[in-house]
Amino acid sequence: MIKTKLTIAIILALILNSCNGQKNEIDIQNHVNSEKKLNENKPKVNYNEYSLFHSDFKSQISQVVRTIFQDSKGNLWFGTQNGAFKLNGNTLIHIDSIVSESGKDVTIKEITEGKDGKIWLGHTDGVSSIDGEIVNNYSKSDGLISNDVWSINADKHGKIWIGTINGVCVYDGQEFTNFSLPEGKIDTTVGVSSTRMVHNIFEDSKGTLWFSSNAGLFSYPNDTLINVSKKLGIQTNFINQVFEDQNDQLWVSTKVGLYSLKNSTAHNITKGKIEKGKGIGSIAEDKDGNIWFVSNQHFLFKYNKEKLTEIKKTENNKRPVIFEIFRDKDNRLWFVGFGGAFRMENEKFINITKNGPW
Repeated sequence: MIKTKLTIAIILALILNSCNGQKNEIDIQNHVNSEKKLNENKPKVNYNEYSLFHSDFKSQISQVVRTIFQDSKGNLWFGTQNGAFKLNGNTLIHIDSIVSESGKDVTIKEITEGKDGKIWLGHTDGVSSIDGEIVNNYSKSDGLISNDVWSINADKHGKIWIGTINGVCVYDGQEFTNFSLPEGKIDTTVGVSSTRMVHNIFEDSKGTLWFSSNAGLFSYPNDTLINVSKKLGIQTNFINQVFEDQNDQLWVSTKVGLYSLKNSTAHNITKGKIEKGKGIGSIAEDKDGNIWFVSNQHFLFKYNKEKLTEIKKTENNKRPVIFEIFRDKDNRLWFVGFGGAFRMENEKFINITKNGPW
């Protein structure tokens, strides 16, 4: 039933967001409105009429790109509804050995790299590891808590942490062990949800693990589980992601806004500035220290610690549906989701197809 709902949602989104015959390269500079300096306590939103995300679906890496990752060797990986792709030089390779137990393609939701250099992928039928040419697929029959994996992260000790629709488990190289988090509530505003859903697992620069779940935000310093939502007064238990910027400040995307965590306090920087009920998703930072984030997958914002700017659609424009924003080792910002992959270059959004440009 979960997979059926997800398939229907994808089809509807593709219909709503398709746009034929448009340019692949869109200048986002021509429609920039003047930005006013924000009141220090109550930053206002400035609207920029950026033209975004027109693409020809047939030429895309995939019609739905869920995630992007760059490994320690600089290789780019794309997780899509058609499985995993690796950029080898200027050639995009489909990793066709990552399949479900029935042999079908899987949707890759997150990618990470282990301490030993193995690439780990979380997907709709478990997890897979890639070690050179060797691919191993793991599912519930191998000890996973659930086959429906939403997040995966490798810690500095070499353990692989896996967040699923039914909770968390950890792989130590030998076996999968369940890791207990409190039970939360189902988010009735989204198509796929559960009381034990874990959206994101993140390890910060100090080695502390963070769990973003439907029961709240939890940290795990020194093997002690802390309910950060309760401790800092975050006004929702629906947490999507934790992100750390170049100044070691943590940002938390939630159902009710984007929080900054600083000096043991949580501040909702979007409160009263964006439409209520539009949960915050992916977060990234550009080379200039601006924080980019997505609201409701359709609305793209940039925050420079003083100004909150929305990159807004035009009349002849389809709204983007963004799963992830990512900054690569060359300081380029990527935007992936329904409609494929895009990269920002010289203040332009460039559609990256199967043939690049890389």
